Amino acid sequence: MSSESLPTLAVIVASTRPGRLGIKVGEWFRSLALKDGRFDIDFIDLAEVGLPFFDEPKHPRLQQYVHQHTKEWSARIDAADAVVLVTPEYNFGMPATLKNALDFLHKEWAHKAVGIVSYGGVSAGLRSAEMTRRVLAALSMFPVNAAVSIPFVMNLLDEDGELHANEAMEDGATAMLDELLRVDKGLRVLRSAG
Repeated sequence: MSSESLPTLAVIVASTRPGRLGIKVGEWFRSLALKDGRFDIDFIDLAEVGLPFFDEPKHPRLQQYVHQHTKEWSARIDAADAVVLVTPEYNFGMPATLKNALDFLHKEWAHKAVGIVSYGGVSAGLRSAEMTRRVLAALSMFPVNAAVSIPFVMNLLDEDGELHANEAMEDGATAMLDELLRVDKGLRVLRSAG
């Protein structure tokens, strides 16, 4: 990254099912991050990426990918300086699509700051976020403490299906962006070393 360019933040929407709310939550976060202006945003919808279940013959640590979809996924994540995961909670855990997307790569994730925006009903997706943090640690990522947890997300949708964020969501997102920027600066040394 040159001194004049902004760090790239990959905002990844994990849910791929028809009728998902994750795309609305992700679009809200992207809009807020663009307005904030401290990151270039790469908005990634896993439904559009369309990764199959992990199908590389060699361990991702080796980066000897044979499939074009993996090479494209690798390049996109490698270009990111930090990541925000927008995830629902399915059966007290993360969606399989998110775990699969994480498992496809290894070094591309390492030494990057990551924030989590979780949503759901009464639990606000917190169990998904906690499960995800364990996987992120195994990938040498650095989850920031600031997070956005959205309970009863359906109550924030208007009659047209648009999400209307509340003050707590916006404050949490701003705190997350602050922390992502700080942590990213520290992790650049580790990324450049290896």
